Amino acid sequence: MNDAQLLRYARHILLDELGIEGQEKLLAATVLVVGAGGLGSPAAMYLASAGVGHIILADHDTVEISNLQRQILHGNDSLGLLKAESGRKTLLALNPDIDVQILTARMDAESLMAHIAHVDLVLDCTDNFATRHAVNRACVTHKKPLVSGAAIRFEGQVGVFDTRDPTAPCYHCLFPEADDVEALSCATTGVFAPLVGIIGSMQAAEAIKVIAQIGTSLKGRLLILDAMDMQWHSVRVKRDPHCVVCSTQNQG
Repeated sequence: MNDAQLLRYARHILLDELGIEGQEKLLAATVLVVGAGGLGSPAAMYLASAGVGHIILADHDTVEISNLQRQILHGNDSLGLLKAESGRKTLLALNPDIDVQILTARMDAESLMAHIAHVDLVLDCTDNFATRHAVNRACVTHKKPLVSGAAIRFEGQVGVFDTRDPTAPCYHCLFPEADDVEALSCATTGVFAPLVGIIGSMQAAEAIKVIAQIGTSLKGRLLILDAMDMQWHSVRVKRDPHCVVCSTQNQG
């Protein structure tokens, strides 16, 4: 690290658990953030400010005025712009020391499989089950840790799925893929603006811990927040030995 970096990240370096070694791991890491909306906004901003050296921001959507209630990557001057491009400008304004790449095409299973092969960690900040399961399959295939978040109305959840540990579950173990599952949408049911900030920030915290190899991650647990009563609940999640995605027999 150079002198400017030592100053920028001084408050991290002062943490014995993180220190220079942990900060250097962050600077060397490449993280894919899938979704530059409500969850991706705070998650990406904290990754950038914390010094994750290479961030790939994936989102094919454009900024609309209804996004601005909660998607803090974007402002009025971003209306009509691609969210990924708007997000890139915000992240580089926060920290010009990092590299931010953007993906503006819709991420399908094939493209996710290709891009996830070359990153160290993935944050799922999307709002639909089809993409979530495609992200999970690619993470399992390439053995990349996945930090997943979700938020709707006043309820949020966050978990870490890291199948580098042969006993750890994948996302499919907890939420099996099904054709008849209908995802709730913020556009039709609403979402409490600070909720996405809380969950997205927790995704960033878990990602930083996993990259720097500090503390205990949420691997094998799902944290659920009821923001109306501000109550957290922790649910243990076990690997499904018959999971069609991560079980040994299905991985060949």
